[in-house]
Amino acid sequence: MKSMILNAYGEAAEFSKTELPLPTAKPGHVVLKVAATSVNTVDTMIRQMGKDLPLSPDLPAVLGMDFAGTITEVGEGVTGFAVGDEVYGCAGGLADLQGALAEYMLADSRLIALKPKSLSMREAAALPLVGITAFEGLQRAGIAAGKKVLIQGGAGGVGHLAVQLANHFGADVYATGTGDKQVGVIEGFGATAIDFMAEKIEDYVGRYTSGSGFEIVFDTVGGANLPKSFEAAALNAQVATTVTLLELDMSPVHFKGLSLHVVFMLIPMLYDHQRQAHGDILARLANIADAGALKPVLDEMIFCLEDVGAAYDRLTSGKAIGKVIVEL
Repeated sequence: MKSMILNAYGEAAEFSKTELPLPTAKPGHVVLKVAATSVNTVDTMIRQMGKDLPLSPDLPAVLGMDFAGTITEVGEGVTGFAVGDEVYGCAGGLADLQGALAEYMLADSRLIALKPKSLSMREAAALPLVGITAFEGLQRAGIAAGKKVLIQGGAGGVGHLAVQLANHFGADVYATGTGDKQVGVIEGFGATAIDFMAEKIEDYVGRYTSGSGFEIVFDTVGGANLPKSFEAAALNAQVATTVTLLELDMSPVHFKGLSLHVVFMLIPMLYDHQRQAHGDILARLANIADAGALKPVLDEMIFCLEDVGAAYDRLTSGKAIGKVIVEL
């Protein structure tokens, strides 16, 4: 089968076209023909950082975590799936798991779900990693109807899905972004847009919460942005984040009595820990999408398998609006 493999990490990292043996189904797994895969930030981090990340695979490596495709073989003990089913998931591209940058892929059946019928293969491939992250962050923060929710980075990969899901769950949703395109994405999904470059935190907290703060803050930017999320949070609020790789003064968390939830959605794949939870979330996301309440934004650039290096560069350039997709 055709594949694009990585033979080096860092500055010398380049993908090369290579023929690999077809995978065969093993118990609990399916083989699928990959139709599309999306590029996530963690994919580009693996390419650049290599073994400095403990989740990076040994070289040569087939990267690509997200995918949508069609099942061609079902392993022993697999239930709920059959040959010919269109599925999607996030099930490879790290550690010892072959990724989706190949014509065919072996995937743990617990990490996949039937593809949303209302979405194309391209759209479905954009959802798994960011969709699961958005869903898990909101659930762990106690999302519920009527809650005042602030999504930091509401036009980003995780953020624009979190905005839609929070609306689906009946919350009163606000989201930060900047510039006409980001504001347009946020408002297009029914949230109140806050331009973080034009408005101070205390000003928008005062305007939208009468100074009390937001009951839930989902920080999809994380890192150095986290203190801003603490500032925007109400007393005893819930704060979820996707990035905490930094030293941080936790005094505001203490004095506000905040609950902090760190979402690292790769744990089930990395450690074979509660993998079925991801399959279950993907099934729920498919139902929400088919109900018309969830749709990913895709970048306008189109890439084929041989262009995967350019696709990775597109994401790291910061010029992409929406998920970058590679079609096979």
